[in-house]
Amino acid sequence: MKYDAIVIGSGQGGTPLARALADLGWTVAFIEERQLGGTCINTGCTPTKTMVHRAMVAHYARHAARWGVIARDVGVDLPAIVAQKDKVVRSFLEGHEKGIAQRPKLKLYRAHARFTGPHSVSVDGAPLESDKIFIDTGARPRIPEIPGLAASGYLTNESIENLTSLPGHLIVLGGGYIGLEFGQMFARFGSQVAVIQDAAQIVSREDPEVAAELQKALESEGVKFLLDAQVTQVGRVEDSLIITLEVAPDPVNPKKKSTGSLNGSHLLVATGRQPNTDDLGLEKAGIETDQRGFIKVNARLETNVPGVWAIGDVTGGPAFTHISYNDYQIIWGNLIEGKNLSTGHRIVPYSLFTDPQLGGVGMTEKEARAKGYALKIGSAPMSRVARAIERDETAGLMKLIVDASNDRILGATFLATDGGELIHILHTMMLGNLPYTLLKGAIYIHPTLAEGLWFLMDSVKPVD
Repeated sequence: MKYDAIVIGSGQGGTPLARALADLGWTVAFIEERQLGGTCINTGCTPTKTMVHRAMVAHYARHAARWGVIARDVGVDLPAIVAQKDKVVRSFLEGHEKGIAQRPKLKLYRAHARFTGPHSVSVDGAPLESDKIFIDTGARPRIPEIPGLAASGYLTNESIENLTSLPGHLIVLGGGYIGLEFGQMFARFGSQVAVIQDAAQIVSREDPEVAAELQKALESEGVKFLLDAQVTQVGRVEDSLIITLEVAPDPVNPKKKSTGSLNGSHLLVATGRQPNTDDLGLEKAGIETDQRGFIKVNARLETNVPGVWAIGDVTGGPAFTHISYNDYQIIWGNLIEGKNLSTGHRIVPYSLFTDPQLGGVGMTEKEARAKGYALKIGSAPMSRVARAIERDETAGLMKLIVDASNDRILGATFLATDGGELIHILHTMMLGNLPYTLLKGAIYIHPTLAEGLWFLMDSVKPVD
């Protein structure tokens, strides 16, 4: 059967694209073998941030005496939290299903798609064709090849959020977004938590002082960290996991690494993501991928095959829901509206939903230095902000990276309560290509967290 468009995968880029094309009157084949909504709705943003919020409530209740509030016998009903999470997910899924059902030009195929040629796919044996095909198949947890791991049993972000019994001692393999969010979450639920990171700092992309401040905040809640450590073996003895490690080299003898072990009840593997491209038959279409399996695209998200585009995590770009949606906006603008949009021009904000949140945009200091910019840098602790002091939530810092040649903002970081919200102020400045000095004379509501920008702007100075 011939369609005007085929959309493979119902992530946060593919879904709005399929709907919008159908609203134009195009006939659209929409193919999804799993739940509608992709990672974000089913196993990513929606369920995890729901549970992160419940963990925050538990943390506030358990430590209420810190704010002069008496709360007794605080406990966590994990089955109830999981049920609430599932209810929120279902509400989003119902919206997706309704949005498809009300569009007669949109045909949903609940099956797996494989390319049979550059512009043809097979779905449950049925041949479908189109001059325009969009791939939005996302990614899944990448599981490292560690002896004994598979046999011993492990959790991923997809399975840990369905636990209804609290782990006694959760070991987290990976100090990135997924590992830290779930690590703090389960520590706040009541588990002992240890995070193993194979690099010298957590959140490796960030500047060292930002990572150190976040680690300090998490350690204050009981989360333990083993940095620059590699897992060499995983074993199980009855209900206990035994993790064998090689830890950081001895500073006196850098060639020597010591070994050790760590015992726990559960192991969460959070070591990255791999694209869902290995069973798409891309070779039949001649679509190129990189060594990790991500689909190669140009700045307009076009593959090497004319008429085939790729969207979202499957391209190997920043793995954020808002990036996938922006991919849709770029494709729509170019294909339908005749614009000349590209991924090369976008400024990407992001947030790690720990507490404090790590909100960032643009370049870090080390990235800006690597690109050879002359810099001005500002930094201020949240402990200077009146609103943070009043709330007794002073963990974190603000940092601003400025191009010294023109006073334009290159990047910024807010490690703070609601840091993911605050960063949008500086993101907007960057979108407008405005100098940071505009904020130096601004009036800020007192007392708000945004008032901290006054201290941040005042701290900006040239650096070597």
